[in-house]
Amino acid sequence: MCTMIVEKVKIEGSGKGVNGWFKLNQANISYDHPFDAPYEHALNIDFVNEAQGVGARVAVELSEQAARELVKTILEVLDQAEAGGHLPK
Repeated sequence: MCTMIVEKVKIEGSGKGVNGWFKLNQANISYDHPFDAPYEHALNIDFVNEAQGVGARVAVELSEQAARELVKTILEVLDQAEAGGHLPK
């Protein structure tokens, strides 16, 4: 059964697709059936720039455990960067 859980967030960054690097301006995050990952449900993240069409997309499908570890590790790295004075205040 589909969960229908989807959130969108504006972002700034770059992604690399089949045609090379492109600007990212949105991430679509869902918890639902993946297309390829071998799970009933997965945390799915599509990094996109809709103005550039369907080729400007990077998709990720993660297990629940992998998604939680990724979030934890991202926060740890940002905390280290902040403690080291590498992030603007």
